[in-house]
Amino acid sequence: MKRTQLTVYKEKVLLVGVISPPRETVPPGGGINHLHRPPVHFPAGARRERKTEEDYLEELSLLTRTAGATVVEQVVQHKNYPDPAYYIGLGKAEEIAQLAKELDIDAIIFDNNLSPAQVSNLEKLCNTKVIDRTELILDIFATHARTKQAKLQIELAQQEYTLPRLKHLWSHLSRIEGGIGQRGPGEKQLEIDRRIARDRIVRLKRELTEINERRQREVATRSGNFTAALVGYTNAGKSTLMNTLTGSAVYVDDKLFSTLDTKTQVWTLLNRQKVLLSDTVGFIKNLPHYLVSSFHATLEEVTRADLLLHIVDAGQPADKVGLFIESVNRVLSELGCLDKPTLLIFNKIDRADPLELAILQKQYAGVIQISALKKSGLAELEKKVSEFLQERQLELNLVIPVENGKLLAYLAERGEILQQDYEDNLVKIKVRLGPRDAAKVLEHTTDPAKAGQIK
Repeated sequence: MKRTQLTVYKEKVLLVGVISPPRETVPPGGGINHLHRPPVHFPAGARRERKTEEDYLEELSLLTRTAGATVVEQVVQHKNYPDPAYYIGLGKAEEIAQLAKELDIDAIIFDNNLSPAQVSNLEKLCNTKVIDRTELILDIFATHARTKQAKLQIELAQQEYTLPRLKHLWSHLSRIEGGIGQRGPGEKQLEIDRRIARDRIVRLKRELTEINERRQREVATRSGNFTAALVGYTNAGKSTLMNTLTGSAVYVDDKLFSTLDTKTQVWTLLNRQKVLLSDTVGFIKNLPHYLVSSFHATLEEVTRADLLLHIVDAGQPADKVGLFIESVNRVLSELGCLDKPTLLIFNKIDRADPLELAILQKQYAGVIQISALKKSGLAELEKKVSEFLQERQLELNLVIPVENGKLLAYLAERGEILQQDYEDNLVKIKVRLGPRDAAKVLEHTTDPAKAGQIK
């Protein structure tokens, strides 16, 4: 059965989460000199303690629905340390087993990452399929993958996740057909052993390395252009903003991880400056490291971008917005991009509660506020990007022969003409250009052999 036929997997699931006592942490982003990235303060669980148990599993519930399943019941346990045998305590595990039997549950999904032994023990006790957060996310990614690169990246992540679990998974996977966590390339683990799996991982990495090298060359060809990348929590509205700014038709859906493949389009500002804008895969809290590693090639646009546009769903409660920002910053840190110039942008302000929005405005002074769907606030966003672009540009005063049409056309296309006067057969131009374009123009205007050859 095709992995895209997700709607047939209407499994009834029970969600389980374990809440551990909060620890003192300093979230990424604090103290870093970004355009707009104020520190996110969380004193000893101040925000987290106010979350209800329902709130705690809200994201897992969204992920589960995205995978095509129906959430029947939710169970949360407060526990200082995970139990090595069941992750939750034995008493709670027995309670869940009885509940699953009474509700005729098809699968139990944990919001935590489980060891192979814990999965095996829970499945024996509950007599039903048990999967963890990572496996659920991998399943969703397998369903949404469209391009060859995305499919290879997903398969690599699935293989690396499944490899250490083969011993524990063998006995029950052979008796289960379909369902969450058993679709896509991971199905091959039913027939192959550890050696074949390792060989497959090696081949996948080799193929992805070749793709990565091609993508690096592709991104390098844009070195003469100003580039910006949209980053943010999944379902923050990045693709909608991409379509609004560039007039493109990037796939948009009100689901988590609807975009897996990076798309790059030209965004022309009002002053005719051009920006290469890239839409990237959305982030999520506790994003499995398998995916961060596998999707490094796809996220090449982020690592090479001149400017990051961090999109945040402002339609959420203020404390949740802070957690979203923290989660994105963690992934950016893992990619080595936390020090990149960044504009923080609150999207979906048309859905925001006025009181919550006021709290956010106070906490994040100077943040850009927009609604990509309603096309409001875009002028301010464009102004900020244009100002950042101008700060990096150089002003040149040039005298060019009127017959050098190629150079004149290049200046008009790639720069901002501030002043232009004609005198005999010469054109006196004052133009603002990016550093790379300025260097190229100066090279062609000072070297007679290259005059009229600019491309």
